[in-house]
Amino acid sequence: MLVLFETAAGYAIFKVLNEKKLQEVDSLWKEFETPEKANKIVKLKHFEKFQDTTEALAASTALVEGKLSKNLKKILKKIVAKDAHEQLAVADAKLGGVIKDKLNLSCIHSPMVTELMRGIRSQIEGLITGLPSREMAAMCLGLAHSLSRYKLKFSPDKVDTMIIQAISLLDDLDKELNNYIMRCREWYGWHFPELGKIITDNLTYCKCVRKVGDRSNFAASDVSDILPEEIEEDVKAAAEISMGTEVSEEDINNIIHLCDQVIEISEYRTQLYDYLKNRMMAIAPNLTVMVGELVGARLIAHAGSLLNLAKHPASTVQLLGAEKALFRALKTKRDTPKFGLIYHASLVGQTNTKNKGKISRMLAAKTALTIRYDALGENTSAEMGAENRLKVETRLRLLEERGIRRISGTGKALARTDKYQNKSEVKIFDPSGDSTLPAVSKKRKIQEVEEQDTEVAVKAKKFKAEMKEETTVEDGEPVKKKKKKKDKQKQAEEEEVLSEQPPASPTVENTEKKKKKKKKMKDEDED
Repeated sequence: MLVLFETAAGYAIFKVLNEKKLQEVDSLWKEFETPEKANKIVKLKHFEKFQDTTEALAASTALVEGKLSKNLKKILKKIVAKDAHEQLAVADAKLGGVIKDKLNLSCIHSPMVTELMRGIRSQIEGLITGLPSREMAAMCLGLAHSLSRYKLKFSPDKVDTMIIQAISLLDDLDKELNNYIMRCREWYGWHFPELGKIITDNLTYCKCVRKVGDRSNFAASDVSDILPEEIEEDVKAAAEISMGTEVSEEDINNIIHLCDQVIEISEYRTQLYDYLKNRMMAIAPNLTVMVGELVGARLIAHAGSLLNLAKHPASTVQLLGAEKALFRALKTKRDTPKFGLIYHASLVGQTNTKNKGKISRMLAAKTALTIRYDALGENTSAEMGAENRLKVETRLRLLEERGIRRISGTGKALARTDKYQNKSEVKIFDPSGDSTLPAVSKKRKIQEVEEQDTEVAVKAKKFKAEMKEETTVEDGEPVKKKKKKKDKQKQAEEEEVLSEQPPASPTVENTEKKKKKKKKMKDEDED
């Protein structure tokens, strides 16, 4: 029986000398207590050493994945093919199946083989000569590190800790620079207050103060390398008629030292910004293309790492940095914020106020995809980020134009959509079908008939009273003739009104007749 044993230094093939002792699995460890006993059980037949770490890593990864490497295939063809009738003991059953399929060699894997491998590993120094224990330990450690890096897809370029520290330092430098420049302007403003209004750029202001010093030196000094000619003339003219107070040389020296500090810090800030830009392009190129270096670095710093940021959904990426406003809005039941740190991205900044929420939501969705691609993908190109940025820009253009286009794909094709017409099938309830009874009863009550009669009588009385007043006011026969004609017209109108009114029901007349008959009968009885 032959045994295939893998080490960090190379492949070793052993020949089993006494196969009878292998049958006793429980007591097999006793045969490997000393190197002398181990040499009586197995003997080294061939050892193939790895040339470098890359070859060892390739061989170990192939064994982990259950594949047959080229180097191992050559060894097995040379050595084991001579003893093809013998079995080959293998530590991995999957590897044994691959060897059997490709080389037609009978492989064995059992608990007995596992115990045998454990015994060989314990006495490997005595079985393989020419490999000191110190070198073997160093090879094992180096291969373990390489294999763990390969498994984790670890790259030293993808260390996002440097980005977190760099963006934090950049923010601190900006705060310190603002404090220093404000102090410098206020301090030198007591001596030359007009200079602060003429020179608006802070760095140019500090350079100018450091070069000239006292305002009386402006007339004789040349600051053309710092200021344009027009501004230089204005400064010199203002220095002659300045309203500032006189200061000593010691004060001017301290102001100049402060200007030196401002200039040095600003130069270091530009250098740090370039470093941050390069690191962001190396670690997260797609994220940098989407939102820029500063916003991307702040997102990574806020999440803690690039991998933690990749675990967040797009809605969380959109609101990173606005947690206080979000929880305050939820607590007070008001509108939640639409953006956090992503608000400072150039794509959100160039949109109008109405579309900022839509663009920030779409930008966060595309940014979440690019972050996962950068954190978990093997490719380091920024093509995906450029494509997603183009889609967001297309969407932004369409929102500004208020056009309806399809934004998927190339973003150029028109959307073929029909006009939407809402056809509701909901029917309105008809309450008239609830009851089969008529709304108004056919028979009218006696009280209603009497009320109508009284109303008609009142109208007639009013009409007669008006006619009498007219006759008293006017005199003469022609007037009387007209009055008769008017009376006839009024009577005709009253008849029409009475004809339009419904006649009294026959039931009312019958009841009146019955009442009259009853009265007559009572009168006759009394007589």
